[in-house]
Amino acid sequence: MQRIGFVGVGRMGANMARRLKDCGYPVAALYDVDSSTAQALAEELGSVATPSLSEVTRLSDVIFTVVPDDQAMRDIYQSSKDNLLLDAAGKLFINCATITPAVHIESQTLATPCGAAMLEVPMASSIPQARSGQLFLMVAGEKAVYEANLPLLNAMAETIIYTGPPGSAAQIKALVNMVMNLNTAALAEGLGLADALGLDLNLVRQIFAKTGANSRVLETDAEDMQNREHDTFFSVAHAAKDCHIALTLGVNQGLPMPLTQATTQEYDKLKNLGLGEIDKSGISELTFKNRRQNLQPMQTRAAATPGC
Repeated sequence: MQRIGFVGVGRMGANMARRLKDCGYPVAALYDVDSSTAQALAEELGSVATPSLSEVTRLSDVIFTVVPDDQAMRDIYQSSKDNLLLDAAGKLFINCATITPAVHIESQTLATPCGAAMLEVPMASSIPQARSGQLFLMVAGEKAVYEANLPLLNAMAETIIYTGPPGSAAQIKALVNMVMNLNTAALAEGLGLADALGLDLNLVRQIFAKTGANSRVLETDAEDMQNREHDTFFSVAHAAKDCHIALTLGVNQGLPMPLTQATTQEYDKLKNLGLGEIDKSGISELTFKNRRQNLQPMQTRAAATPGC
């Protein structure tokens, strides 16, 4: 089976690696800017935590990258001292980060002259799905490369949709997260107003679920908003970043996007308060009257890793 490497083994990357290991794929090499995180996972999976990006490429046939932003993506492919494309002929890179579509295209352009293949595979799922192999994947890139690697992708995913040329999956992922983040902000505002009116929030949630106020985030975030439980599945920092990506796409098309702009400002406000690492459900800290008046940085913790 293909030897697998991972660059970026945080909450998502680590659980994707665990899943592939469970499916029989040899996880050959791991790299993370936090070397202790990579080392701990390497010991768990019987893998190697490498000190260099090029070593991940040397030891692996397929390299998954799960990095946080555009700059991190450029660093792993363009660093003059050490990068993934050194001696990369014949290797496949699967880039899972939610970043600017133009940077995905840029990375593809760099990989082709090196003899490497590349797929853009953003994910519309969270930590439990990464661990259980039930991710929702959008795939862009050369269709023949996509089809040749479907067995590997199927080991990780419940649903896979091919979207077309490089950049297309990243564009759709930006729209997915934009709408999700707007829904989250709207839900927080609705529950905040309900609380200020003295309504029973359990009853409000029950009615929301059976009416036009229903949404996916009602299922995933509403109870956490009510109980102020913001363990991190999808952070405020990521929500803010993704809103900015969508805003940029809108500006480039000459479209006014007032709702996205307002939501982005709210997530940026939480980041500036030092709350960037709580879950996106934490936007409710800005919409409940008794919380907003006393808002201050709060302790956060990562969501617990679920079992198989």
